[in-house]
Order: sequence, then structure tokens, then C-alpha cells
Amino acid sequence: MSQATAVSRTSPFVSLDRETWSRLSDEIDVPLSSTEIERLRGLGETLDVEEVRQVYLPLSRLLNLYVNSVGDLNQKTNDFLHEHHQRTPFVIGVAGSVAAGKSTTARLLRALMSRWPTTPNVQLVTTDGFLYPNAELEARGLMQRKGFPESYDRRALLRFVSEIKSGAPVVTAPKYSHLTYDILQDDETVVTRPDVLIVEGLNVLAPAQLRPDDKAALALSDFFDFSIYVDARTSDIEQWYVDRFLKLRGSAFTDPESYFRKYANLSDDEARSTALDIWRRINEPNLLHNVRPTRGRAKLILSKDADHSTRRVLLRKN
Repeated sequence: MSQATAVSRTSPFVSLDRETWSRLSDEIDVPLSSTEIERLRGLGETLDVEEVRQVYLPLSRLLNLYVNSVGDLNQKTNDFLHEHHQRTPFVIGVAGSVAAGKSTTARLLRALMSRWPTTPNVQLVTTDGFLYPNAELEARGLMQRKGFPESYDRRALLRFVSEIKSGAPVVTAPKYSHLTYDILQDDETVVTRPDVLIVEGLNVLAPAQLRPDDKAALALSDFFDFSIYVDARTSDIEQWYVDRFLKLRGSAFTDPESYFRKYANLSDDEARSTALDIWRRINEPNLLHNVRPTRGRAKLILSKDADHSTRRVLLRKN
């Protein structure tokens, strides 16, 4: 039996183990140095050159093929219509739980894809900027549900990606500070017609929500050309979340401007108990009820092991 086998006879995905997947980039050198990879790595993760070579380099190669094929289709469509329409940015959605490593995946793909000759301009936006400001969350009684779908300005997020896919030359997005845990009032992210735009966030693969005041029900993923879900066991993500909390206690939490300054002086036991409480009250329910149910909507799933390494890749059949 081939190593690249279907997850089941009726699955829309083909499952490839790490060894099989890694062969797809045997003839390509990693374009990033160890120092660059270390800068891209998230807190507590074990990303190294081999992980990049075996997992992310083949993924960047696959994405480059998709980008080029969309460009070819755009040219053929122009020829058919006898018109000229510039190709709009290729948009990639990256989803997954808090602490699963989706931010590292997004940053790494940005660095790798910008090395390909046909996609030198790769930009990245996180959906954190589209969270309602803390004052608004407090007014709506949603402060303890931050990160849940209802805590985002969904209309603004849809409008942003719609403008990107319409080919607007300049589109802006709000910027979020993880230090102050709030939207930055005097700053924004400016997107200027990139070759590729990566949109990273918890709920980027959520389906459309039908509401009485919606003229047309659209999902953010309706504007994606490719989507990735970063997956792992719930127990592993919980441990990563706790480990990260403990590390932040001695670093970012000590900043006088930090929203989480109150946690900086906790003992190890107190910090672990606090992290578990936050995880089990907020992040785990959000993962189980909102984030993970969107996994099957992704084009590709990166399945990670307890040590953060990717053990399997699932690619949706065309």
C-alpha cells in the first residue's frame, strides 16, 4: 500500500506521513538561516532547520504552484473575455487553537514564500486587530469570551478581505497589542496589493452566520484561495498553553504596561493553576465548540505531536 493513503475510503483528504511529505522538497535548499528561524519561532516551540526543510518547505512549494496556477487561470480568463484584469492577491487563511503554533506557521510561510521569484511581496494580517476594543467587549459582556466568534467585528473583517480580493491598491486593518491586550488606537496595518496575503486567526475558517440583518451571508473563507489548519491533541495544546504562560510570567508579564502584570509575581504553582483556569474556562471551550469544528473546512491540515513537530499532513483532494 502506498504511504500516501486516504484517511478513509470516504474522506476528502489524502494523508501523508512526515517522511513521504518531506520528499517533496528533496532538491530545494532551505532559504532561511538558523538565526532567521529562531526569530520566527514562537515562545516554547522547537522549530528548527529540519522541521522547516521537511514540513514547511514542501508546503511553500505547493502554495507557489497554486499561486502560479491562479495566475495562469487569470490570464486565460482575460484572453477569453478579451479584457485585462489584474490578478488580485492570493489569500491564504491559517487557523488553529491558541498556543497551537498557527502564528509561527503564518510567519514562517511569509518568510519562505517571499523567497519564491513569483511571490516576492507576501504580507501578513492577524484577525486579532478585528477584535472589538476592550471597552466595547465590556459593554457587551464579552470580556470573558474574548477570542470567541462574537468578540470580533465580523463585518469589518469581511469588508477588509473583500477589498483585498477586489484589487484595492491600499487597504488598512486595525492593529492589536498583546502587551496591552487591546486594539491600538493610533496604529494600523497597511496592506498594499501583495502577491500573497496571509490571514491568521482562531476563527478564519468559521462558516457564514445567517442573521436577519445580513443582506448576504458570507464567510471569511469564501475569499480564501487556500486554507491551513494547525492541529494537535487538546491535551498537548493545554500543556503548551501552560508552559507558555509560565515563560511569559518572567518576560512579557513583567513589563509595567502589560495587561497581565498582575501575574508576574505568581509562584510556579499559582501560575500553573491560573493558566489552567484560564485555559479551561475560555480557550478550551472555544477550541472545542468553535475552532476545531472548522478543521474539516481547511484545504490542508498540519497535525502536530506533543513536541510541536508535524507528524502528518492531510491535503484535501481536488
